[in-house]
Amino acid sequence: MLTSVEEELGTPKQPRNQHSQQSGAPNSLANTRAIFGQPRLQRTKPIIWCAAIMCFIFSLVLIFFGIATLILYLSMKPRNPTFDIPNASLNVVYFDSPQYLNGEFTLLANFSNPNRRIGVRFESLNIELFYSDRLVSSQTIKPFTQRPRENRLQSVNLISSLVFLPQDVGVKLQRQVENNRVNYNARGTFKVRFNVGLIHLSYSLYSTCQIEMTSPPAGILVARQCITNR
Repeated sequence: MLTSVEEELGTPKQPRNQHSQQSGAPNSLANTRAIFGQPRLQRTKPIIWCAAIMCFIFSLVLIFFGIATLILYLSMKPRNPTFDIPNASLNVVYFDSPQYLNGEFTLLANFSNPNRRIGVRFESLNIELFYSDRLVSSQTIKPFTQRPRENRLQSVNLISSLVFLPQDVGVKLQRQVENNRVNYNARGTFKVRFNVGLIHLSYSLYSTCQIEMTSPPAGILVARQCITNR
């Protein structure tokens, strides 16, 4: 009768084997751990420690040499090489027509390395000749190396062949030739490199020279002013 009352009230029945399953769960977990075993911590191999120590020592040596090179560079204070034109000659200036110039101009370029302890390498050199801001000739020079405090003289021959000039510029040049004073502008572009320990410093230099010549065929240098900047 009690059973029928419980059925009428809707009381859920508990499964008979639930307690046995709960009591068996710890045993199954223990069996699983026994089968697979506890995880073990792997020790770092000695060769990995040796490699890490070697990398650390190499980094310290590299930092040391970098700092030493920087101190050496700051103590030497590299100075820019200079460019000058101590001599020049104007051999020919004439016009095939009122606007086409022919000429021959030779200059003596002087490259100076003012540093007492550092050599310099000129990797590329280009010299251009202008008249009234008009390019009339250009010439390249082969790369070379200068020792500390060394000067190098280089003859540069600049030839103009049928170079077009506006009429007013051509008339201005002819008047200067008649007055025995011809003004040119020489511009140099140079790429230089310094080697100071582990530091390789490379940059470009730009030189400008205002040149005053007498008239050809025996034109000589009267005055010049040269400036070199980075």
